[in-house]
Amino acid sequence: MIKTGIRARVFWLSIVPVMLISSALMGYMAFTRVQEQEESLIERGAATVRHLAPAVEYGVISGNPEILAPLLLSATREPDVKGVTIFDAGGAPLTHAGRILWGRMPPGYMVIEGVGRMEMEGSLVFFAPVQRTVVTTDDFQMPEEGNTPYLRQNAGWVSLELSKENLFKSQWQIIWQSTAILLVGLLFSALLGWRLGRHITRPILSLARSVERIGEGRLTERVASIGAGDEFGILERGINHMAGSLQAAHEQMQERIDQATARLVYQANHDALTGLVNRNEFEHRLSKAIASSNQHGRTHALCYMDLDQFKVINDTCGHAAGDELLRQVALMLKDLLRERDTLARLGGDEFALLLENCDLKDASEVAEACRNVIRQFRFKWDNRLFNIGVSIGLVMVEQGSGSMADLLSAADAACYVAKDRGRNQVHVYQLADIDMSRHRGEMQWVARIHKALEDNMLRLYWQEIQPVSEQNAAACHIEILMRMLDDDGNVILPMAFIPAAERYGLMPSLDRWTIESVIKACGSTIAERFQIARKDCMFAINLSGVSLKNREFRNWLQDTLKDRPGLGELLCFEITETAAIGDLVTINDFIAELKAFGCRFALDDFGSGLSSFGYLKNLKVDYLKIDGAFVQDMAKDALDYSMVEAINRIGRNVGIKTVAEYVESKEVLDCLREIGIDYVQGDYLHRPEPFAGLIARLRRVGLQ
Repeated sequence: MIKTGIRARVFWLSIVPVMLISSALMGYMAFTRVQEQEESLIERGAATVRHLAPAVEYGVISGNPEILAPLLLSATREPDVKGVTIFDAGGAPLTHAGRILWGRMPPGYMVIEGVGRMEMEGSLVFFAPVQRTVVTTDDFQMPEEGNTPYLRQNAGWVSLELSKENLFKSQWQIIWQSTAILLVGLLFSALLGWRLGRHITRPILSLARSVERIGEGRLTERVASIGAGDEFGILERGINHMAGSLQAAHEQMQERIDQATARLVYQANHDALTGLVNRNEFEHRLSKAIASSNQHGRTHALCYMDLDQFKVINDTCGHAAGDELLRQVALMLKDLLRERDTLARLGGDEFALLLENCDLKDASEVAEACRNVIRQFRFKWDNRLFNIGVSIGLVMVEQGSGSMADLLSAADAACYVAKDRGRNQVHVYQLADIDMSRHRGEMQWVARIHKALEDNMLRLYWQEIQPVSEQNAAACHIEILMRMLDDDGNVILPMAFIPAAERYGLMPSLDRWTIESVIKACGSTIAERFQIARKDCMFAINLSGVSLKNREFRNWLQDTLKDRPGLGELLCFEITETAAIGDLVTINDFIAELKAFGCRFALDDFGSGLSSFGYLKNLKVDYLKIDGAFVQDMAKDALDYSMVEAINRIGRNVGIKTVAEYVESKEVLDCLREIGIDYVQGDYLHRPEPFAGLIARLRRVGLQ
């Protein structure tokens, strides 16, 4: 390959200049001859049409095409002439011989003075005006010398079409002849260059073979004497010296490569901040531990650790403080472990610990030791002291304990339970653990909620809120309800998935979906559409406490109401009593912001809180929805009856209308009517139905 390369270079070095010069000369000569032939054809066509124009003047002026026929026939007998056409002053064809191209003279060429030319496929078309000669006389002024006594006017045009077929044939013949001459010359030059290259490259190839062997790693290879002149002798000595230097450098470089490889392997398997092994290396070691359990029955322990209060330090003092805390925690934990144990940082403030050949008792002791040392640690930063803790989930790695993903998920779930029970605890994973089962169920619901939002598996239902008094019979009060569909299309009630959505911060997305769906279904002009007063129409929508405290959700809701004037007067937002009591300032701010748009508010599940009556005077709500736990059995339970009666009396005293939920029987309805409740709601009066039937319902009750 090297031999062929050097000889090819010498060969091309000798032949390329000849090739370039010969090609340039032959190309120039061929191009010149081709151009000359084309220019000759153009000149001949222009001359012919230029001479035809005055010759046909009389025939054009007289309008007698028979006079022009002999002249045109003689013109078509000329070589390459395909057709001649005579046009009158209006551009219409007067007569022609041979092929005629146009039914009328092209307008663009009727204003050209002198000879015009047009390129067409395979043809050249020439135009020339047929000018009428007019002699002018002036009895009072003699023409000066040099002035013409003639005026020219166009009487018509003559068109001549020349074929380029013979021109093309002649041009190709010139090109082929030039190419043949060039190839013969290049062949002769190639033979001469090949002979010259063989002679020059012999000593070079000898050097190249030795260099190739050295390049393959045979650093003991040396160039033998090639018996060449001074230049090749210099190359011989230089290559031998280079081979010796390479041999010494190779030995040094190999040592450095080994060191660098070791560093890269370490960096690839360890966390740069703490020096602990990273997730990839930890999972590799865990997989080996699982294999030893399955094959040899060995027992290991896996701990998943999450620092408590780390985010507070990170947000308060900055990332530098958080990084320093992680480094110090890693050092403390490493001091508690055996050499064969593996402590890893999985990311953020999460650590994992693999205790090999360790039973549950010893693993629990190690986990407690880790928890205690972190609990007793005081982190100091900028003269400030911080206490931290750690929540640890412990799972045993035993024969048949599952895959690596199962074990990591179990350890994470156990860590979550430790956090949920108050943090700074160790929780051992048990398959039948109630808290663990709840956590797994909630995590499954989180995934299903995300899927329902993405795949449009959520549905709106509605239930009527009826007035007890006949004076309010014309009112249209509707509560909007949410349902989810499973993969088989079955309806899932909200209490199955709302707790998980509340816990994992998904309620703002669900509440936003509900409001957007109501707007999309009804629009902001529903009051005009049904010609009803806004004060008599109300759509009650439940809002989660998580959504109420979410500034992004609140900003979106305000922007939505701004963009749809009048929509707020149709909406009533239901807030649970526990959410309102939990953050009274935020809830009151939210109520004030939305009341500016005409929105109304209802306090849902009233009576379930411990301090309901004390907080009621501080909440600017329009409706009290009495907790259904008091309503559904009030016809049989005197205490429930008294509670409902007391709530209704307080509502009247503070000017708030009352709504009783869970009305499931006529007896309960009669009791509520007797007490004087304003509105009632329940399956006895109206069972929830799909939102699509709402408009039909509104029409049926005469609201149009």
